[in-house]
Amino acid sequence: MPDLESVVIVGASLAGLRAANALRRQKFRGRVTLIGAEPHLPYDRPPLSKQILLGKWEPERAALITPEDLAKLDLDLRLGRRAASLDTKASAVTLDDGTDVTYDALILATGATPRMLPGTPRLPGIEVLRTMEDCLHIRAALEAGARVAVVGGGFIGAEVAAAARMRGLPVTMIEMLSQPLERALGPKIGAAAAAIQLAHGVDLRLNTGVTGFEGGQRVERVLLDGGEAVEADLVVVGVGVRPETAWLEGSGLELRDGVVCDQYLRAGPPGVYAAGDVCRWFNPLFGEEMRVEHWTSAVEQGMAAARNILAGPDAAKPYASVPYVWSDQYDVSIQYVGHARGDDDLMVKHGSIESGSFVALYGRAGRLMAAVGFNMPRLLNDYRRFIAEGASMERALAHVPEED
Repeated sequence: MPDLESVVIVGASLAGLRAANALRRQKFRGRVTLIGAEPHLPYDRPPLSKQILLGKWEPERAALITPEDLAKLDLDLRLGRRAASLDTKASAVTLDDGTDVTYDALILATGATPRMLPGTPRLPGIEVLRTMEDCLHIRAALEAGARVAVVGGGFIGAEVAAAARMRGLPVTMIEMLSQPLERALGPKIGAAAAAIQLAHGVDLRLNTGVTGFEGGQRVERVLLDGGEAVEADLVVVGVGVRPETAWLEGSGLELRDGVVCDQYLRAGPPGVYAAGDVCRWFNPLFGEEMRVEHWTSAVEQGMAAARNILAGPDAAKPYASVPYVWSDQYDVSIQYVGHARGDDDLMVKHGSIESGSFVALYGRAGRLMAAVGFNMPRLLNDYRRFIAEGASMERALAHVPEED
């Protein structure tokens, strides 16, 4: 273990907390400072668009750690404080109250911030979903019986639409692409995602953009690029996120849709690492840079960054991972593993798209790159392993799982 006395973690959500846990589990006894912009103890974000939004959970059930277990980690906890700047030469993070926090090693885990459409007015009822406060605002509107418009058909938009329809509310989903989830899963699987929403009564507007919003005391309608207007008391905008890197401008770090890191999650200057949504790293498993905005990657990267800090440069291990994401929409469970591109070959391996239960494989140059399953979660584990092994499409297509 290098001669370290202090590790600073900027970001007190999943990746940051897992990093702190990993440091203590690996017997690091020095000072660990955990800095978080939100005043809450660390909490899990997936339930925000699922159980909490549906009213099945109250916010406290999303806690990632109990106060008792947090105390055992013996952290210098700075909640409700934002990092304002980073001086890598002085090895110091300056907080928004002017305090300087010095470090021997630093993990950047500041996550991401939802994007808004250009020119969006500050009207009550126009929401994004990222924080607990966002979730509770949206939930209150759903409980009041709002007419809902969802702008964006990605995972967050699809889950919000599902939660609103499961409460019996009218929902319009507005998506610029030809299908929901198209950016992640491609148009053919996106059409299967569209079928789910249509079957549950969502008014789906595809190939449609938003030109503006209107309202008095709160939002009343969404203006579409075809000249139509959608009446809505609640608009949830889910058009992606941007990595939270503005505070790092001028630090000397390479910022390009995230903090650019090598395969060891090192951000360049000695002792500086990144993890979670903010991290753009070289994934040697796929031979390319990527930034992954999902739960599993945040957990794994937080732990990997901590491990490499304690191991030191000579014993560091590459972070080579198969991305994994899941989504629950109505009674449909969607799992996706790997890293596909829009021009990859797509073959249905199990079930059928028409039945709504299937596994499809994505291939490129004869190699298995990704797999997606609708209502077949157990089958995805084998294909995630195959992707990690660099398996061929031929091997994947010939595979007969025990469930078959």
